[in-house]
Amino acid sequence: MRFKYFKKMIDPIIAVIFFIICDRFLKSLALINAPISQQNILGDIFQFNLAKNYNIAFSLPLSGYFLKLILVIIILGLTYCFIILCINNKYNHAGWLLFVIFGATSNLVDRIKYGYVIDYFDLKYFTVFNLADVLIIIGIVGLFYLSKKDYPE
Repeated sequence: MRFKYFKKMIDPIIAVIFFIICDRFLKSLALINAPISQQNILGDIFQFNLAKNYNIAFSLPLSGYFLKLILVIIILGLTYCFIILCINNKYNHAGWLLFVIFGATSNLVDRIKYGYVIDYFDLKYFTVFNLADVLIIIGIVGLFYLSKKDYPE
C-alpha cells in the first residue's frame, strides 16, 4: 500500500540524483583542470574555474571540525524532517527538502574529503558556486513557495 505513495517521490529522487551526479562530475573536472586557467562559458561574466571554499555560505568565516559537526547535525535533522513529511503524506514538501539534503550532503563530502568545498561556476561581480549550491537554493525556494501556498496571507 505504501508503494503507491513512494511513486510520488520518484521524480524528485531521479532529478536530485541526476544533478548530484552532474555536480560530482563537474567537481572532478574542476580539480583536473585546476592547472589550466579559467574557461569562459559566457565571456568573462560566467566562467568555469576551480575555487576552494573553506568557509560556509557567502564566505562566512566558519570552518574546520566544528563546521563539519554542525553540518552533519543539520543534515540529520533535515533527513528526520524528510521522513516525517513522507509519513504525513506531504510529498511535495519532502521532494523539495530532498534537494536541500542532497546538495548539502554533496558539499559535506567535499569538506570531509578535501577540507574545502569545490566551487566551479564563477559569476563575475557576484560569487563562485557549484551545482550542489543551486540544488540547495532550488529546494529552499520550493519549500518557501509551498509554505506561502499553504498559509496565504
